[in-house]
Amino acid sequence: MAVVPGRLSLIVPVYRNEENLPALIQALHDLSDRTGGRLEVVFTIDGSPDRSGERLASLLPTLRFPARVVFHSRNFGSFTAIRTGMEMASGELLAVMAADLQEPPELVLQFFEILETGETDVVFGQRDSRRDGRVSMLLSTAFWSFYRRFIVRDIPPGGVDMFACTRQVRDVILSIEEPNSSLVAQLFWVGFRRSFVPYARRPRAVGESGWSLSRRFRYMLDSIFSYSDLPILLVLWIGVAGVALSLLFAMVVIISRLAGFIDERGYSTIVLMITFFGSLSLAVQGVIGSYLWRTFENTKQRPLRIISGVIESDGQA
Repeated sequence: MAVVPGRLSLIVPVYRNEENLPALIQALHDLSDRTGGRLEVVFTIDGSPDRSGERLASLLPTLRFPARVVFHSRNFGSFTAIRTGMEMASGELLAVMAADLQEPPELVLQFFEILETGETDVVFGQRDSRRDGRVSMLLSTAFWSFYRRFIVRDIPPGGVDMFACTRQVRDVILSIEEPNSSLVAQLFWVGFRRSFVPYARRPRAVGESGWSLSRRFRYMLDSIFSYSDLPILLVLWIGVAGVALSLLFAMVVIISRLAGFIDERGYSTIVLMITFFGSLSLAVQGVIGSYLWRTFENTKQRPLRIISGVIESDGQA
């Protein structure tokens, strides 16, 4: 996509946000007015099962800012939807915002102001607080604590949901064509100068989040296997510890046998050892298989997403 000088691009992935669209459009109109008409919005409909795409298409003629609605042929995931939006954006600076408005839209303006100083290349929103349910907060805290400790140590404690970057960072990110990866980890892996803006996450007004426990778990696995050798090291040390314990146990058994303390054959011991080491062998094969599968996926060279259609508006409502 050709660059438009002075333009600011905002990428909004859309999945199950039909009920939230009126509030979202109003917030985007406010942002456009405050940027002096420099804002462009790219909506990526990521195989949403509701009528989000159709409603956005019908609203395009009423928008006061340039907009582009990109349809995926199916659901490819939120991070792939963000990548598609980055590909379709024509701004010199780019920002990403969720369609559910749980992150303050005015945060986007702060991101652009920081980037325009030329002193930083990537700006992240750093969550200081959130107003979700207790179970959701507990799971989120545990998820991002593990993520920060074992995968990306520089990530804020509350994780990252919003970010903005320069065109240069965008080009580098799009050059990484890895399926089953983590966009957040990629943003930290590529380096560049970073800034963080604290904010309080809002409760979701309407609808339900598509960021389910299973999606979080899959995202964590993709992040671990793509950017960490922790599982292999963990299995390695378990294997070393198992060998050491087995040798120690063998010495104890031999001494006990020679001393006459063992009269019967250790049927229970043999069964337990076979079960333990058989399970350990399966776990090792599973970890190795996960890495091999991801390596195999990277060799297929399939497209990361399939675009089924694009609708544009010049913003002249």
